Amino acid sequence: MGERNDRAVGKATGSTPAETSKPGDIDRFLGAAKRLAPLAAGTAGRLVFALDATMSRQPTWDLACTLQGRMFEVAAESGGLAVQLVYFRGIGECRASGWVGEPERLKGLMGRIACEGGQTQIARVLRHVRDEARSVPIRAFVLVGDAMEEDADALAALAGELGLRGIRGFAFQEGHDPAASTAFAMIARLTGGAHARFDVGAPASLLELLRGAAAYAAGGREAMLRLAAASPAVRGLLASMEGPRR
Repeated sequence: MGERNDRAVGKATGSTPAETSKPGDIDRFLGAAKRLAPLAAGTAGRLVFALDATMSRQPTWDLACTLQGRMFEVAAESGGLAVQLVYFRGIGECRASGWVGEPERLKGLMGRIACEGGQTQIARVLRHVRDEARSVPIRAFVLVGDAMEEDADALAALAGELGLRGIRGFAFQEGHDPAASTAFAMIARLTGGAHARFDVGAPASLLELLRGAAAYAAGGREAMLRLAAASPAVRGLLASMEGPRR
C-alpha cells in the first residue's frame, strides 16, 4: 500500500489549529512527507511512533531523532518495519506523517520539527492509532513523553479499544510525574503492552526500549524473545506484557 501524506490528527476540542507554529514549520513538514519513498512490498510490521513535542521535550526529541534508526536495524531481522511519526505540540497541533520505510527519511523529517509549549494530546494520538488501523495493519505503537494533562477515563476507553484490536502500546516515560506514571501504566495494561521509564541522560536506556518495541512490531513476541537474550530492558518489557491485565 502506498504512503499517505502528512495530515492533521483528529480534532482539538476547544482549541484552534496551530497558528502558533513558527512560520514555515508545517510547510516544511508537509513537503518532507510528500517526498517520502513508498514502502517496499512485503513490509512485515507497522509501528506508530508518537512523541510529545511540547517545549519540555526538546532534549528527548533530539535523542529520539538520533536513535530512531536503530529501530529499523533490529526490525530488519524480522522482516522489516514501517514507521509513522505522530507528534503533538503548541495549541492543538497534532500531526501524522506518511509511512516511512527508511531511517534516514524519518530522521530528516524529525529534524524539521521544533518543540513548542502546549498541553498533552495523548487522546488524539490514541484515536489516530485506532482510526489508522482501520485501513492498514498496525501491531504496536510507541508513546514517548513526560506528562499527562487529560481526562484519564477518556484515555482508558481509547486504550481499551486498542487492546481489543490487538494493538500493543509501549508507553515510555521520562521522569517520575505521578499523573503520567498512572496514565502510561494504564495505557500499557489495557493494550497488553508495557510501561517503562528512561533517563534522557542515559541514551542506552531509551535505545533498548525502542529496539524492543520495534522488534515486537516487526516480528511479534518471538522477535522480542530473541532480542531479550542480550537485553535486560527488553526482558523487562516482556515481563510487563505478560503480567496480569486487570
